[in-house]
Amino acid sequence: MTQPLGVILAGGLATRMGGGDKGLLRLGGQNLMSRVIDRLSPQVSGLALNANGDAARFADLGLPVIADSIEGFAGPLAGVLAGLDWAAEEGADEIVTAAADTPFFPTDLVARLDAASDGQAHPLVLATTPKSGAEVLKSGGKSRVNRHPTFGLWPVALRDDLRAALQGGLRKVVLWTDQHNGREALFEAEPFDPFFNVNTPEDLAQAENLAQTGARL
Repeated sequence: MTQPLGVILAGGLATRMGGGDKGLLRLGGQNLMSRVIDRLSPQVSGLALNANGDAARFADLGLPVIADSIEGFAGPLAGVLAGLDWAAEEGADEIVTAAADTPFFPTDLVARLDAASDGQAHPLVLATTPKSGAEVLKSGGKSRVNRHPTFGLWPVALRDDLRAALQGGLRKVVLWTDQHNGREALFEAEPFDPFFNVNTPEDLAQAENLAQTGARL
């Protein structure tokens, strides 16, 4: 397997944290973004950060910063497209994305996404975790997994298709991945959900507790 490029998605508005860059919040002596970099960089051949606005605020991270080309904060897919365009310039075939506010994602994320893509002409895989019994009941039994659309393996070959979809107004990740027969890679959610992300001050406090207890996957 040739390691893909990695793209950290940090283009959101962080409205539930009062705005600003969630990835720069401190957690256990590091900011969230640094924790994500530490987890993703050994799994990929190179890293970039998808973020909008003044790139200088991320200068200490030492990563190229790529902005959305679709205006209006079009969601995670706009960040994926920015990453795919960057990867095309770098001569890569795939990227793996990770969210900037998710500090405990699996250290074998890329390997397991890649394994799930075996046989696909254009590797396209989202990370999933099992739903709880209550969540399954709430969905009427229609779905037994939670899909994590900011954690995925994406093919450069489909970037123009994605661009057209975004320009046509599509915003929901799974609608696009389903159109292209996207697959899923299942990760366990015990003893905690590895894709737990920091959206609120309460989430940050919970992340501090996990960090202090040595959360490792």
